Amino acid sequence: MKILIFGGGGFIGSAIADRLLADGHSLRIFERPRVEPYRKFESTESVEWVTGDLMSKHDVSEAVDGMDAVLHLVSTTLPKTSNDDPIYDVQTNLVATLQMLNAMVEKHVSRIVFISSGGTVYGAPTYLPVDETHPTDPQVSYGITKLAIEKYILMYQHLHGIKATVLRVTNPYGERQRVETAQGAVGVFLSRALKNESIQIWGDGSVTRDYVYVSDVAEAFALSLKYEGPYSVFNISSGTGVSINELIERIETVIDGKIAKEYLPGRPYDVPVSVLNNTLAARELNWTPKVRLDDGLKLTTAWMKRTMGK
Repeated sequence: MKILIFGGGGFIGSAIADRLLADGHSLRIFERPRVEPYRKFESTESVEWVTGDLMSKHDVSEAVDGMDAVLHLVSTTLPKTSNDDPIYDVQTNLVATLQMLNAMVEKHVSRIVFISSGGTVYGAPTYLPVDETHPTDPQVSYGITKLAIEKYILMYQHLHGIKATVLRVTNPYGERQRVETAQGAVGVFLSRALKNESIQIWGDGSVTRDYVYVSDVAEAFALSLKYEGPYSVFNISSGTGVSINELIERIETVIDGKIAKEYLPGRPYDVPVSVLNNTLAARELNWTPKVRLDDGLKLTTAWMKRTMGK
């Protein structure tokens, strides 16, 4: 297939790109201007690296031209900062996605896979583990916008026959995770631990999440491109809850050292527990997470040490 990946040079996008190249697909990777390729591609790999503005109808229309499928991985905001400027969140994410969908209709691109947020679209759980039929009550602009994008993608599926798959991914971690933008607890904690810096914990450390390794996320995207079944929305998660305190203990085991911890007041938007049920993805996509947390932490630590020159 000819596949366009919006955001294909980032943490998750690069893992997906590598996975799809292994399957022999041809990729067009769309990134922001001045973003360099994350690695050197082999002559046997079919990769076209283009840059542009997701808000530009011209750039997006050119990018989708001639493609069989679109993977939408771009988000301009983070959960913790999205409430600071909800208008920016809507304009750069929701409006930009609608322009992308219009371009897909115009260029007859018939498939999209969108990365949504397993951590924010549901809000506070009324039962655990959370399945795809759980009420959606996001408490941050990031989650509200993600949910709105989901709804519009499904509307375009209904109106225009675009095959849509929405993957509600929980807390991905692994190689190429960006720590400078605080992109996930695992990356930030590991980075600080390896520099012998203290870790800041919001609340008492009992906040519980499930964490999924980035190669397992990439596998879910690869399988979604082949899916022809009746479902559109899937949780992509480990299905196992781990508290912040337990996560730090596991990191201490991996690095074989103690980590200094600094406990701060809890944040109002942090849901106490969020663990997602992934049985629908297992049944429909034939997807299950393969990388256990301890193994994933070892892999991520090894990568971080290489990039730090340790």
